[in-house]
Amino acid sequence: MIRTVVLDIGETLTRDDRYWAAWADWLGVPRHTLSALVGAVVVDGRDNADAIRLVRPGVDLTREYTAREAAGMGEQLDETDLYDDVRPSLTALRATGVRVVVAGNQSPRAGELLRALDLPADLVVASGEWGVAKPDRAFFERVLDVSDAPATETLYVGDHPQNDTFPAAAAGLRTAHIRRGPWGHWWADDPHVRAAATWSIDSLSELPDIVKP
Repeated sequence: MIRTVVLDIGETLTRDDRYWAAWADWLGVPRHTLSALVGAVVVDGRDNADAIRLVRPGVDLTREYTAREAAGMGEQLDETDLYDDVRPSLTALRATGVRVVVAGNQSPRAGELLRALDLPADLVVASGEWGVAKPDRAFFERVLDVSDAPATETLYVGDHPQNDTFPAAAAGLRTAHIRRGPWGHWWADDPHVRAAATWSIDSLSELPDIVKP
């Protein structure tokens, strides 16, 4: 029985197109160049921020992020960034009676922007607001703090094996790996990911049937 569904944000609920395009513009490189480097770090199983580090070795990401915000080129997020299945799927999940939580690796600003979208969720929170990020086990301890359900009755949904599927499973949660975005597609058929994921899905629309008693 699943009592709570917790969803990752980037490439689970939102497309990362705008995110990477903004970074490319800020760094002064063609968008295609940064996109290709994102693909390279995906295949290598590395942190996505390494794509930026490949463009600018030794970059201080925190300082660059602050400078972008000060220059009026900071984070933007609106309805067009959501995947089409997000609102109907979250609405359907809540109709089944489960608690719906959105919690992923994002900045406090991204958390504010997501909450402004008034998603059909009981809680929306970003790792930057918790002060701990995936894949740290402490992140999933915070997830369970807000889940209102034990780990075995909490489902974590995400696209990134190293940040979502593996650490969530290690923390005792049920897991759903979604084939979405570069990480989701590249790693979807990896046997280790398949073994760690309780379910493998292609769309959030599959979740209501999974959680039905």
